[in-house]
Amino acid sequence: MSAVQTQTVRAGYAGLMARPQTEAADLMWQMGVRMAFAKDEEIYGQDEDADLIYRVISGAVRTSRLLSDGRRQIGDFYDAEDLFGIEAGPTHRYAAEAVSDCVILVLKASALRAAAGEEAFQTLLWAATNRELERTQEHLLLLGRKTACERVASFLMGLADRRPAGMVNLPMGRQDMADYLGLTIETVSRMLTQLQGALVVEFTGSREFRIANRCALARMAT
Repeated sequence: MSAVQTQTVRAGYAGLMARPQTEAADLMWQMGVRMAFAKDEEIYGQDEDADLIYRVISGAVRTSRLLSDGRRQIGDFYDAEDLFGIEAGPTHRYAAEAVSDCVILVLKASALRAAAGEEAFQTLLWAATNRELERTQEHLLLLGRKTACERVASFLMGLADRRPAGMVNLPMGRQDMADYLGLTIETVSRMLTQLQGALVVEFTGSREFRIANRCALARMAT
């Protein structure tokens, strides 16, 4: 099979996979209940039953887990349109809280399965699980960076890549960043100050920045 034929087959397969996923997502928008959460309010708890599916409509969400020694581990951050709360087992390994005031679409998994059909439901689930795996791999790669500067630069670059133009919103605070990056809050604050002092990034406030020198930030991130 030629390269062109292979690409055509892959494109066709992706199209077939996308249709049931889109159907299930559309049903979720139609059937889901919109719920508002205030900043730092819990959406679901660690080890609670995982029988609901969640999608961010506005705001941002973090997942976190308290370790036996009292430390907090941040799993990931979720923005508008992101699905979260998908688990391989019956309970949530992480808790989920609102990083900022947010609106979340909530739907019982069994209701979506019944309405969408097994194929569409499993396709949506597969896509969400695949994205979670990618997030986990990205997080592991980030934690594998040797220096604090590399970790912070990689984190900012990742946020900027999701919003390629203009100012980048930073919904999470310094402590959230520190827990996600495996650093102290003092180290994160120092790295951000150094990056701004070197004219690599420019902060217009504590929660908004733009990349002033993308090439320099990319070198630091790698």
